[in-house]
Amino acid sequence: MYPALLTNLFPFVRWFPMSGATLRADLIAGITVALVLIPQSMAYAQLAGLPVVYGLYASFLPVIVASLWGSLPQLHTGPVAMLSLMSAAAVLPLAPLGSEAFINLSVMLALMVGVLRLVLGLLRMGILVNFLSSPVIIGFTNAAALIIGLSQLSKILNVPFPRTDHFVADLWTVFAQLQHAHIPTLLFALATFAIIFGTKRFAPKLPGVLLAVVVTTAVSWAISFERNQTVNVDSIQDAEARVLAKDYASTARAIDSLANTTARINQEIRAVAAAKDEARFSEQALLEADLRVLNREMAQRKLANNERQVSLHNLRFEHVVTADGEDLFFRKGATPEELATDGRNWRIAKVQGETLTLMGGGAVVGEIPAGLPSLNVPHLDMGMFWVMLPSALVMALIGFMEATSISKAIAAQTRERVDTSKELVGQGLANMVGSFFSSYTVSGSFSRSAVAAKSGAKTGLFAIISAVAVVLVLLYLTPLLYHLPQAVLAVIVMMAVFGLINVRALIRAWYIERQEAIVGIITFIATLAMAPQLANGILLGAGLAIVLFLVRTMAPRTDIIGREPDGTLVGISSSGLQPLGKNFIAVRFDGSLNFVNASRFEDVLLEARAQNPQAKAVLVIGSGINDIDVTGEERLRDVIDNFRESGVEIYFSSLKSQIYQSLARGKFFDMLSRDNFFKTKEKALTFMESTYG
Repeated sequence: MYPALLTNLFPFVRWFPMSGATLRADLIAGITVALVLIPQSMAYAQLAGLPVVYGLYASFLPVIVASLWGSLPQLHTGPVAMLSLMSAAAVLPLAPLGSEAFINLSVMLALMVGVLRLVLGLLRMGILVNFLSSPVIIGFTNAAALIIGLSQLSKILNVPFPRTDHFVADLWTVFAQLQHAHIPTLLFALATFAIIFGTKRFAPKLPGVLLAVVVTTAVSWAISFERNQTVNVDSIQDAEARVLAKDYASTARAIDSLANTTARINQEIRAVAAAKDEARFSEQALLEADLRVLNREMAQRKLANNERQVSLHNLRFEHVVTADGEDLFFRKGATPEELATDGRNWRIAKVQGETLTLMGGGAVVGEIPAGLPSLNVPHLDMGMFWVMLPSALVMALIGFMEATSISKAIAAQTRERVDTSKELVGQGLANMVGSFFSSYTVSGSFSRSAVAAKSGAKTGLFAIISAVAVVLVLLYLTPLLYHLPQAVLAVIVMMAVFGLINVRALIRAWYIERQEAIVGIITFIATLAMAPQLANGILLGAGLAIVLFLVRTMAPRTDIIGREPDGTLVGISSSGLQPLGKNFIAVRFDGSLNFVNASRFEDVLLEARAQNPQAKAVLVIGSGINDIDVTGEERLRDVIDNFRESGVEIYFSSLKSQIYQSLARGKFFDMLSRDNFFKTKEKALTFMESTYG
């Protein structure tokens, strides 16, 4: 056994001494997980709006750090679908997708999430996840899985997916382009689904995801699936297309200029606010007004360019080469008969200034930078810090909740003990260290952790072995991934997240407690409606769950007691029975007596008295009262005084010892005799029936 201090500081020492059997089990599990990790990490990076290499970066050092300082040996940390989408949603409003600023903010967000998780772990605040009720989590997870999966549809169809602040509207734009789907890309997607589903069904021991990647990449290379060409806009022999492309380019320049202006105004607003000079408040108000106007104008221009992007992509061109070697592209059906085409349908994939990128095939991963990530201190933009902080906090809690649920599910099988606060520390350190090596936000992966447990992983060494496999890919194998179709990665994401959808759980919640189920359904709808800002959906759900809890606390279940023919005591409101006696009433109060519901307690007794004006005594069955505070004790005194003035005596039964002791410390028995308290309701009822009848 190792000293507790040593295992707290360095949890990985518990792996040692390691037997040969343990080492072999971890080696096999590590290789098995790596076969899933490598394609998943690239797919999830694209989901986060980043080049695929950043998924590999996030699968290197963060995996190692989390395994060394985590609580559960079988938990595998790395890129996950939900946090990848939440990362993109948090950063997209602040920087253009794929830009250097977008990458920097994604890495900065990982650092923020890491620090938050570390602080929560050191403060042993793992209990915070209890504020997210099960129906809220289920509703959010179902909505997020739908959003994540459907966001990949554009890559399967090879059509544009304009991104705005309204995911449902963006998705409708994708569905409207179904007739323009690229058939070869769609076939690659269907083949990927068939391989993964087929191996899972008929050959579960085979790594279906890796097999799909290898087969589709080889076929893509063999048929030259990617065929792009960069030309000047004047090479397009169609006036409408040239106008659209030039308008797109000029609007893009205007958007960049507006973005720079808004960034400058934001800095000025922060400077004025920091000065705390009342004389400059009017200046700040004017700047904020200008900012609103510019943001509105920028949003309108982005929307216009989204429409132009879709219109340009949906045009089809034929490629010809003139006698002097000039490349020309004619609108399909408008090519002069004397010119021979290459037989392909070309689409405008990208507009950059006067230069167009035309696509004659499908989209592939492309060139992946070889080599390991270098040490880079994350770029910290304090202006963006406060904007991203709410998203970072939600991501810290959601990621931790996901990792905790995975850990507990696996621990139930392995009989390991999970320390949620230690897991927070491990996840926090993983994100912090990773951010210094170009990693975006990571968390515990359900699918890879399940593979690890099923493969017999014994210690966190298996995760380190999987990270070593990623290192080998980064150093030597990136050229082999060039021809991997984007649609393949999209299907990998889809199949992973659609497995998270759980409708039965919400149906079960409906039968158990409809109010909670309604909160879960509202969370589901709100998350869909507010997408891509997923954090807003779960914050709304958590808020509603807390409100529902407070309402229940303020109005606990209460009832006047009657007796069934078999002698069972039940509430008369649901059974239609008469009260126990004519001259006394017995009331059950199932809730703590505190400042939140003390007035409710008084109202219940007054209502019972009003319904039975002939009663000379009231018995409060207090077995459900778990605690009492000062307000509750004071309200008890008021009720007793009120009832005594009306000639009604109050009795209590079945109070817990801590309630009895609290009343004694407050000298409550100076007001009400101890004879008015009974240990059991049976004794109390016998006394009431014999005394009051």
